Amino acid sequence: MRQRNKPWAEDMFAEHPQFVPANAPERKGNWKEVFENDNPIHLEVGIGKGQFIIGMAKRNPDVNFVGLELSASVMVSALEKLIEEGVTNVRLLNENAQDLTAIFEGDEVNRVYLNFSDPWPKNRHEKRRLTYKSFLDLYRFVMKPDGEVHFKTDNQGLFEYSLHSFSAYGMILNQVSLDLHRSEMENNVMTEYEEKFSAKGSRIYRCEAQFRS
Repeated sequence: MRQRNKPWAEDMFAEHPQFVPANAPERKGNWKEVFENDNPIHLEVGIGKGQFIIGMAKRNPDVNFVGLELSASVMVSALEKLIEEGVTNVRLLNENAQDLTAIFEGDEVNRVYLNFSDPWPKNRHEKRRLTYKSFLDLYRFVMKPDGEVHFKTDNQGLFEYSLHSFSAYGMILNQVSLDLHRSEMENNVMTEYEEKFSAKGSRIYRCEAQFRS
């Protein structure tokens, strides 16, 4: 379903710099100063309306969370939720994942989350998939040497493609689940899409892919 345009979103971002830092590239290499602590940084690429990143931040107060979302009209919903919850260890960025290396220095991020990314099913759109090798290059640059990508989707085709992409890149696959909600995994934080799809009986796929140090 097409997201309704919210032209006031950018004004709202500017009104809440404590949650949406302006001029993200100027923060490169200095995100610890933004959070005013030395806690590890976890990055979610494509936050949607923010349910996952805010839920994770509440459960993990000793981790700093940065959420990237390309659509301002979507991200403003996450900001509204963040303001309401009053969570202090989250920052939101209205940025493109292709610009990660302009926003973060090498080794600045500890973990990346990819949740229910657009599957881009047509072959000609392969390079747009967030688990394509060029995106893995970006994640590897900004992450610690043994950093992990945690990936969830309801799309079997994208999951199979991503497992192959991770493996071809030389990553170590851990915690591969073909039916997350029937697995033994505890403390799973669901996204909005995950709640919707699982309620309909859709299978949720998940894996953790670790870069080799």
